[in-house]
Amino acid sequence: MAPFNLIPQKREFFELYNAAAANIVEIARLLVDLLERFPDGVDDLAREVKELEHEGDRLTHELVDLINRTFVTPFDRDDMYRLAGALDDICDYIDEAAGKIVSYGVREIRHPAPGQAQVIGRAAVKLAEAMSRLEGFKVSKRVLIELRELEDEGDRLTHEAVSSLFADGADPLVVIRWKDIHESLEEAVDACENAADVLEAILVKNK
Repeated sequence: MAPFNLIPQKREFFELYNAAAANIVEIARLLVDLLERFPDGVDDLAREVKELEHEGDRLTHELVDLINRTFVTPFDRDDMYRLAGALDDICDYIDEAAGKIVSYGVREIRHPAPGQAQVIGRAAVKLAEAMSRLEGFKVSKRVLIELRELEDEGDRLTHEAVSSLFADGADPLVVIRWKDIHESLEEAVDACENAADVLEAILVKNK
């Protein structure tokens, strides 16, 4: 049984959060590659996405285990759980979108799916920037605002994508598949905004 730690291991917590954020940047980069290079290497890229989703799970488990074993945490314990979960959700939604592109037998990538992936990639980079300043609670409000602006851009692209599906008179099966894929991509952007909301709550409590 792992020892219950009475001494706060602050550095280890922040290192794990930063590792999770770096993993999100990498999995988002793979998603962009998958959509932009399709169909070249799609199976390999989807497999790499899955591996990074597993790495996200591993980091989340390690964080939760460390929280459970630490008596005095660097900030509110519930917020620490929420932040770990929010970061894990991003990886899950990216993996879900990539998996659907492969399993649905997509033949071509529809506009603006690559743009949605790029928004996710930009949000991932902004989130990693915010996470790098979590220790000492120095996260810039500007970065959190930019994350919300990216979520707005993601919503706009999803609306555009779904509208064009119905306007183009596509095959009903194509409409169903792509509507689902576009919405999974949107959920990944929404998850980035959710992480930003958790970070903001942490900052407010630790001013």
